[in-house]
Amino acid sequence: MYKDNKSNNKGIVRIPIYLAVAVVAGMFMGTSLSSSDSTPISFKPQLVGDKVREVMAHIQKHYVDDINEDELSEKAIVSILEDLDPHSVYIPKQDAELTDSQFEGAFEGIGIEFTILNDTLTVVAPLIGGPSESAGIISGDKIIVVDGDTIAGTGITNRDVFELLRGEKGSEVNIGIKRNGKSRLIDFVIERDEIPQYTVESGYMINDSTGYIKVTRFGLETFNEFDAKLRELKLKGLKNLILDLQGNPGGIMSSAVNMADEFLPKDKMIVYTDGRIDAYDDEYKSTDKGIFKDLPVVVLIDEGSASASEIVAGALQDNDRALIVGRRSFGKGLVQSPIKLKDGSVIRLTISRYYTPSGRSIQKPYTDYSAYSKDIQERYENGEFFHPDSTNLKDSLEYKTVHGRTVYGGGGIMPDVFVPLDTSMNSKVLTTLIYKNILSSYVISYLESNRTKVKSLGLKTFIQEFEVSDQMITDLTNKAISSGLEINQSEVEKSADLIKLHVKAQIGRNIWRGDGYYPIINNMNESLQSALKLLPEAEKLTDKL
Repeated sequence: MYKDNKSNNKGIVRIPIYLAVAVVAGMFMGTSLSSSDSTPISFKPQLVGDKVREVMAHIQKHYVDDINEDELSEKAIVSILEDLDPHSVYIPKQDAELTDSQFEGAFEGIGIEFTILNDTLTVVAPLIGGPSESAGIISGDKIIVVDGDTIAGTGITNRDVFELLRGEKGSEVNIGIKRNGKSRLIDFVIERDEIPQYTVESGYMINDSTGYIKVTRFGLETFNEFDAKLRELKLKGLKNLILDLQGNPGGIMSSAVNMADEFLPKDKMIVYTDGRIDAYDDEYKSTDKGIFKDLPVVVLIDEGSASASEIVAGALQDNDRALIVGRRSFGKGLVQSPIKLKDGSVIRLTISRYYTPSGRSIQKPYTDYSAYSKDIQERYENGEFFHPDSTNLKDSLEYKTVHGRTVYGGGGIMPDVFVPLDTSMNSKVLTTLIYKNILSSYVISYLESNRTKVKSLGLKTFIQEFEVSDQMITDLTNKAISSGLEINQSEVEKSADLIKLHVKAQIGRNIWRGDGYYPIINNMNESLQSALKLLPEAEKLTDKL
């Protein structure tokens, strides 16, 4: 997690669809960056660097082949940092700006959500209020030409797209669009603008008194988004809150502190950090600013919840302020600071560990890097996702909450109420349709001719009444077959209800973003269903404040 900056992690394995996001997030999970990245670091470069320079000189003078000195230097830096811990990393100059922008409140560009289908940049949806929407770009448009250069069929990557379409506010980009039903390209000149990046993806009332908020990561504007959503739900009758941090890899430390502060009485410890250097030792306590300090709260976590997410969950758990529901979190308790190098590249260096109010370090062991990177996979294979007794917790890592409940350190936040991973909805055919981009491609195609009709329903009616027909599933499977995939029809029939749920959720996301997605997909969220039953217990915690 980053102390006022960004997010990191590691690990990828062959496991079911419901784990994929958590495991991939393990590559760059929950770093916490310090904004004081210009702090001078004292060492003797003539002693540290002489041997390295001597080796490089011999390589340049004697090595059999020509070498790229810059490339070798970067490899050396990467190797040094990898030997420290899994979250101290080197970011090349060409990646630094893009990586930073993921945690800022906005970026400058044309404002589209996109995917690459059949080697063609395809618009999933123009971002609401952005320059692409204003220019007339619609879902399903295929961007063939950018500033006179054909990009379709050239092996374009996501990084290429960012470099082509992002740019300074006020600058222009010329794009050629292939639109369904049109024989010729349509030319657009789009002026780049500031595009907000929302980290609070959804917030809605589940019933008359219970609100739900989904936070996908912690950026610079996360708390402001969260606070605004809380106030919006309060006007709709909010009496209880379910805060969903499942799969949230972390991010900016201050955003997590502010979120926890919203619920805690004044002068309660939220988190503290401890580093080798005194300057990196800090305590963060609650203030009297929050207006939801007596709101019953249940927090949802899982193996993909890391860093800043664990700060929020740990602070509310240790202060007996909220119930934590789900599965053991990732276990990332190191704080990084970004240090910019002269050439524009960045190292994110671990400067301290963070501890929850009870004194827990939730950082899991990392001396064995191979074991660290495989931890999520091993939890799954060892049965921890299905049985809480499969978790190996040492008595020496026991701590006590404010009211004397036992909690554990040394490897993530253990929930108060365990919810096993639901495999009853696992479907091989659905996994294939999602990972091969067939489902998203089908939804784009469907909305090319049905967007106006679906959008006219309005969000509430869509959620309550829209149904995915059998014919739509047939069209989806035919699309998969025509793309060269082998589809087992009996599996499709057995998984039809689940496939329909995902198709409807993706249609909702395409038109209404997270607010059209989560109310639908949460019908299969077992942790959320458990949280609803536990609200009376959460109310008892507020009575003790």
